Amino acid sequence: MEGKTEPIIISLGGSLIVPPFGIDTEFLKKFNKFIRSKIADGKRRFFIICGGGSTTRTYQAAAKEVLGSNIPSDDLDWLGIHPTRLNAALLRTIFKDVAYFRVIKHYDQFDPVDRSVAIMSGWKPGWSTDYCAVIAAEKYGAKTVLNLSNIDKVYDSDPKKNPNAKPIDKMTWEDYRKICGDKWEPGANWPFDPIASKRAHELGIKVFILNGKDLENVDKALEGQEFVGTVIS
Repeated sequence: MEGKTEPIIISLGGSLIVPPFGIDTEFLKKFNKFIRSKIADGKRRFFIICGGGSTTRTYQAAAKEVLGSNIPSDDLDWLGIHPTRLNAALLRTIFKDVAYFRVIKHYDQFDPVDRSVAIMSGWKPGWSTDYCAVIAAEKYGAKTVLNLSNIDKVYDSDPKKNPNAKPIDKMTWEDYRKICGDKWEPGANWPFDPIASKRAHELGIKVFILNGKDLENVDKALEGQEFVGTVIS
């Protein structure tokens, strides 16, 4: 399928797969139908990178409660990476009949994906799944990343802390990076993480920030129609 289909990179936020109440099977049913409808004509293939969701934060919080705050960042990162792999295993099971034969979890090698769907996970400490999505875009020749989470848009400040925060429809990487900075923190909850943003900026990759719960809206963004979200380029 190399060179014959358009590669679409989706950074699938773990909050959509495993919100605090547990695995969201209703969302996964809808997402399953959505992806299958988009690959039916054979013109696209999807690389789906899974986040860790509430499982990540549960394990990281447990480690901090037992050991206190002096836990190496690498250890906290590993507690976040393994849930992404578990979530990826679930997604690959769902898409098994159309998916690449294994979960891709090493980004220092090229997997010759020959199926309509490839499921990917986190890799190693210091790499968020957003960063993995950017590297996947670079490796497989994609120009855009769809970042699906539980927020509608990027704001000029944290709307949870500032009731006057303003949503942004379009922004440059320079402006976005002024908001998020350049430092990676395990368990941080940026719309798109700082290290991934730096790399996407360098590569000229366009990122769409979208609420993944509204798959009709995601479809509009994918098809070049008017949609609700933020474009960073």
